[in-house]
Amino acid sequence: MALHDVKVPQLSESVAEAALLQWKKQPGEAVAQDEILIEIETDKVVLEVPAPAAGVLTEHVKANGDMVVSDEVIARIDTDAKAGAAPAAAKSAEPSKASGSVASSQASNAAALPAAAKLMAESGVSVAQGTGKGGRITKADVLAAQAGQTAAVSVTASSAVAAAPVASSSTGAAAIPAPVSQSSLPPVGATIGPEAMLEGRPEQRVPMSRLRARVAERLLQSQASNAILTTFNEVNMAPVMALRKQYVERFEKEHGVKLGFMSFFVKAAVAALKKYPVLNASVDGNDIVYHGYFDVGIAVGSPRGLVVPIIRNADQLTFAEIEKTIADFGVRAREGKITLEELTGGTFSISNGGVFGSMLSTPIINPPQSAILGIHATKDRPVVENGQVVIRPMNYLAMSYDHRIIDGREAVLGLVTMKDALEDPARLLLEI
Repeated sequence: MALHDVKVPQLSESVAEAALLQWKKQPGEAVAQDEILIEIETDKVVLEVPAPAAGVLTEHVKANGDMVVSDEVIARIDTDAKAGAAPAAAKSAEPSKASGSVASSQASNAAALPAAAKLMAESGVSVAQGTGKGGRITKADVLAAQAGQTAAVSVTASSAVAAAPVASSSTGAAAIPAPVSQSSLPPVGATIGPEAMLEGRPEQRVPMSRLRARVAERLLQSQASNAILTTFNEVNMAPVMALRKQYVERFEKEHGVKLGFMSFFVKAAVAALKKYPVLNASVDGNDIVYHGYFDVGIAVGSPRGLVVPIIRNADQLTFAEIEKTIADFGVRAREGKITLEELTGGTFSISNGGVFGSMLSTPIINPPQSAILGIHATKDRPVVENGQVVIRPMNYLAMSYDHRIIDGREAVLGLVTMKDALEDPARLLLEI
């Protein structure tokens, strides 16, 4: 017998531990080299763990939901054995599942994206074939399957829901809830009509994911440790919109990506950070660390929650390079493919609540950064120009900053710099 250990990938310094989601292979099953065995959820991303060698999986050293650290052994593979010949003494650390629906869900999860696999584990719904690349199952596929089952589901009173089994977790983040029976509340994310939701008093308790728990922890930490103050301004987006309309087709034909508005906001933010370096600084104990580079974090929604991948050296990138980077982040965030390295660091962040229709917000600083820009929906509004009331496409900007190191003067003037650059975008090209 030649045993080969399956270990947790090297996690970044900022990630202390991770949680095992769901094994895709059981002891006794043959595995190919680089075949995905399990997905590991950190507080930032979901990592796939491939088989380091071909053979037969003999043992789960760690079970679904267990917490693990870098380089920890989680399974073993016998590279000499054949499928079905695993030693009887090699038992899985995970209890066997008696439910046929859960078993079929585990089988189908082998071709599922992380968000889809997690949703299937929570709901007990099985999807045989997905619509994603290479037939992989997406979250939309699972939701569609849930919607198909919903018609046969009747929501009972809360007493029935209270009896539904839910896996507990001492960490409050790692456990996967047991499937909710059809006689109780439909799974979270299912498409159900308003009549069903209003029937009885339904409830469902679902543990936080590690990402959600970590986001909550960091937001509380930010509010507790930073002297957060927010300054506001408004910007007339007509010049940017006119420039974009004039060149949008040529831009896409030349660069293969659409010209959006985010590249203008990133460039405007970098212009302000260069002019007022303290906005790009961070606090380290009693020291202020001024960064000579501009790594801008862009808040992106994903099936697991909010993530903030970093555009490195944003000051050195063209509009096209920024748009391509943001588009790539959006696709890979939905697929759970953002890497730990891409979420680490950052000197300034931008949050775009406008894509969801937000008119105004007060964004929370992303530690250890000292400032964040919030942009919102652009709407036609009456404004006064030269004594006349005119209609202009206006966007409200909000910048939250750490008042411990950033005075109101730098914050206000920094936001005015962004406003001026957006209202005269030629400045972004001339860097004036």
